[in-house]
Amino acid sequence: MKHVALILCLWCSGAYAQSAADAASQAARSLETASVQLDKADSARDRVAALTEVVRAYEDGLSAMRDGLRKAAIRETELNRKLAAQEQEVAQLLGVLTALGGRAQPQTLLHPEGPLGTARSGMLLATVTPALAQQATALRNDLEEVTALRQIQQSAANTLEQGLSGVQSARTALSKAIADRTDLPRRFTEDAVRTAILIAATETLDGFASGLSQITEDEVPQNLPRVANRKGTLALPARGTVLRGAGQADAAGVKRPGIVLATEPRAIVITPTAATIRYNGPLLDYGLVTILEPQSDLLIVLAGLSEVYGRAGEVIPEGSPVGLMGGNVPDSNTLLSPTVEQNGERGGVLRSETLYIEVREGDAPVDPLTWFATDKG
Repeated sequence: MKHVALILCLWCSGAYAQSAADAASQAARSLETASVQLDKADSARDRVAALTEVVRAYEDGLSAMRDGLRKAAIRETELNRKLAAQEQEVAQLLGVLTALGGRAQPQTLLHPEGPLGTARSGMLLATVTPALAQQATALRNDLEEVTALRQIQQSAANTLEQGLSGVQSARTALSKAIADRTDLPRRFTEDAVRTAILIAATETLDGFASGLSQITEDEVPQNLPRVANRKGTLALPARGTVLRGAGQADAAGVKRPGIVLATEPRAIVITPTAATIRYNGPLLDYGLVTILEPQSDLLIVLAGLSEVYGRAGEVIPEGSPVGLMGGNVPDSNTLLSPTVEQNGERGGVLRSETLYIEVREGDAPVDPLTWFATDKG
């Protein structure tokens, strides 16, 4: 991250840049921390947990860096448009300032009508000159800010590329570490034949959820801490924004009892609490689905993943990765474009993937936002 010092220096060159300095600094620190953690992850006692933290650190750092850089790109575009619109006015201003000279004083200018005319012109110029100087100062500040913003983007492009490469390496290492993991306790063994029969006979998520207890073998009692006292405080399973609330219709008019979270491509999805994996795999039209059971009569359904981790019956600790979202990570040029859409039905380019989250108490779904802490926006 050798360009960080230059980035922060340039951030401080103007009022707008100063307002984003803290965010840029935090982004740089997050990416530095993630890079160091990735180097140390191989020797960690719990490599899966270490790599999960690395991926999340990269996600946080990249998100902050992208937001800052895109704001810089937008600001540069605004200033360029402003300067272009003032092109004729700027040319006239430069002409007047050139005619006056850098040190011209009103009393040194002679008027053809003699002393009285000279005095009147001096009074007029004494009024006009400060205004011209103020315009020149404003123009100079705009030009300096454009230059600083452009240098920020050019210098940060390499940092962004390194971050994108680092998070991809961390995700690959995490997938391998999970595949090699053998130390998780198992609460039951999944009966593959019964599972296939249940899926074939299921037409709704309700029906599948109610039949989960029928697809297990050698199940032992659950021994996980109760989570009822944490209701309303659980972290969302992935970084993102709530796109639709429970019961809100989607573009096709379909209403579902869960919420839809807009996430960035390849975002990591974790369990918000210790839980048993009740099911992992494709289901109906939900795509890849993970169903977690934190305690008896409570299920958390996560649907729409591109990859799922773990096996049914495993008991995983809080914060464990359960999968990755799909999509293609945009390149740095796309991420820096000021025209990238951020809002809309699918959350725009930066948050183009959607994670469906449903919470079921007993046999009935409840609004997930009664369990998760979120700004709801």
